[in-house]
Amino acid sequence: MRTNLMAALVLGGAVLLAGCDDESFVVPDLNNPGLEELATNPTPDIVREAAVGLLIGSRQGMHGQISFVSHLGILGRESLVFDPSDPRYMDQMVDGTLVNGDGAFGGSLWSNRYANMRLGSVLLGATDIVQGFTAAELEAIRGFTKFIMASDLLRVILTRDANGAVATILPLGEGSAPLVEAPAVYDRIETLLGEAVGHLDSGGEAFPFQLSPGYADFATPAELIEAVHALHARVDVYREDYDGALTHLASSFVSTAADLDLGVYHSFGSQSGDQTNGLFQGSDPQIVAYPTMDDDAEPGDQRAEDKLAPLPSQKTLQGVSSDLRFTIYNSLTTPVPMIRNEELILLRAEARWFTGDLVGAMSDLNFVRTESGGLPPILTIPTSDEAFIDALLYERQFSLLFEGGHRWIDHRRFGRLDELPNPRPGDFVPAAFPIPQSECLAREAGDQCEAPLP
Repeated sequence: MRTNLMAALVLGGAVLLAGCDDESFVVPDLNNPGLEELATNPTPDIVREAAVGLLIGSRQGMHGQISFVSHLGILGRESLVFDPSDPRYMDQMVDGTLVNGDGAFGGSLWSNRYANMRLGSVLLGATDIVQGFTAAELEAIRGFTKFIMASDLLRVILTRDANGAVATILPLGEGSAPLVEAPAVYDRIETLLGEAVGHLDSGGEAFPFQLSPGYADFATPAELIEAVHALHARVDVYREDYDGALTHLASSFVSTAADLDLGVYHSFGSQSGDQTNGLFQGSDPQIVAYPTMDDDAEPGDQRAEDKLAPLPSQKTLQGVSSDLRFTIYNSLTTPVPMIRNEELILLRAEARWFTGDLVGAMSDLNFVRTESGGLPPILTIPTSDEAFIDALLYERQFSLLFEGGHRWIDHRRFGRLDELPNPRPGDFVPAAFPIPQSECLAREAGDQCEAPLP
């Protein structure tokens, strides 16, 4: 891959930094290159630091104004960015003209994912030659690595959709893998997740490296298997493999008896050398909520009341205005969800509906609606798929608000992008980000790189 390899990712000494909730977390020095050493002469310490580096790399591009959450939030009309110094938030993201230049917004959310996947690929190779780990410890490292690589690749294809992506990482020195269409990318993601479960099942009782506080409830190989199945269920739903989704959900941590916030998170820290969550910007932020978000909520929806608040004064830029802000990320160390129980229950509701279990589907949908939203249940089973999707999209909008681009992804997969609001005449919501220009030039990729999808 032609990427910056995220400073070739990692590996020199380590510093002790504070993670969220004041828990300590060993963060490797990201300024010292060591990819070649990891590939050719790995030691247990280098492998451990690479595994932690992979974990840290997985949160890159998840927070701040130029991020997966923010950019997909704009396209899904969850959020806006009022930054007078950068007109691209309006000129590209809101009006829908995504440009594929590497410095442009349309070319973003790509290189950092492949940099991390490159590290994962080299780390997997290192587990075949490193000495000093037990067989179970090596399996734990392999399982974790493939879980992270699958989540990285999923984020890539969610942004590019029918434009495709690169599905495999070739060994160092073997050139660049081809761009392939979305089904092949999803096949690769499912393969990685399935292999991750197999490795973790033989991974012993503990990981031989430190996980972040965001993995507190999934800190052993056996516990992480449940998170792997959870992510696989999300992929199944996106592919409309609803039987597969129910199978993976049954092996995940989904539960109406557990906390809805139970899940895996990207953690942040405020001490020197760590990263803070740039989605938190105080009471007068540049990242704001889309102006109709409050009106979309049913009266008394606790989720809207908990996640939205008025701005001190209305903001306006290029003819677009909002008077709402988010209160979801209420500190610099608030974690960003990777996947959590509330989403899993909604995934199960969808899978149950489309496999004919209408009663079970409404039971799950109403559970989230009443427990998370504080709203009365829907008493009548919808009379059509479209009516159920209407209800599902509402619950997903406010349960998963500004967590990971869910509204844009959901409206696209149900063919409803044209239902998302536009603030000005001529604005539109694109279906996918374009392939970055450098990738197109490297591969002479033709039609996949001619233009973003409308």
